[in-house]
Amino acid sequence: MLSVELHTHSAMSYDGRDPVELLLEQAEAVGLDAIAVTDHDEIDASLDAAAKAGEYGLIGIPGMEVTTAAGHVLALGVRERVPPGLSFEETLSYVRELGGIAVVPHPFQESRSGVMANIDRTTLATADAIEVYNSRLLTGRANRQADRFARDFELPRTAGSDAHISEMVGQAVTKVDTGGERTVDAILSAIRRGDTTVEGKRTPWRISFRQAAGGAKRRVKNRIAEFL
Repeated sequence: MLSVELHTHSAMSYDGRDPVELLLEQAEAVGLDAIAVTDHDEIDASLDAAAKAGEYGLIGIPGMEVTTAAGHVLALGVRERVPPGLSFEETLSYVRELGGIAVVPHPFQESRSGVMANIDRTTLATADAIEVYNSRLLTGRANRQADRFARDFELPRTAGSDAHISEMVGQAVTKVDTGGERTVDAILSAIRRGDTTVEGKRTPWRISFRQAAGGAKRRVKNRIAEFL
């Protein structure tokens, strides 16, 4: 079983802080086998991390967190930027055409662009996998809802730290049974099959709140800069 971190953010995300090297160092330090850097609507840092991952004894999974018209979707295994703003269904098709898989993160957290605020359960069930444990939780209710949904619809289950600072990388991991094969394709195939288990622990509240506040400030600055 490989220990895989599927949901992290670098400084390229509007709410991220650290360069990919620090994320990779942390992943190596906590004993991960693979990591995906999934910045908001950007892919360059993820491609950089995937190229450098081998230097840290890691498998680098390219990807990004796409802002669809319904909410967020993780595009894993893609090497081209998926455009934001497409419908949920269009985004899933786009990701698959690029050879990736579409994993829905924090689907029941409306305040964090969870898709269930805008689509029905049948549509959500067309995803390749559901993130059932996200470390940035308050009560855990949304994670439990996601887990029940994935089990009800027999969908593959994943976990992710949703780390926006390097220290939180590895807070939640997806254990993936690849049959001993250590490649990106093997990991994605195992997730599609549902050969996964999840492990995780909560990001400390003070860190989650600080990340959220910092992200809000950066969004305001970016919008002001665009206006000017």
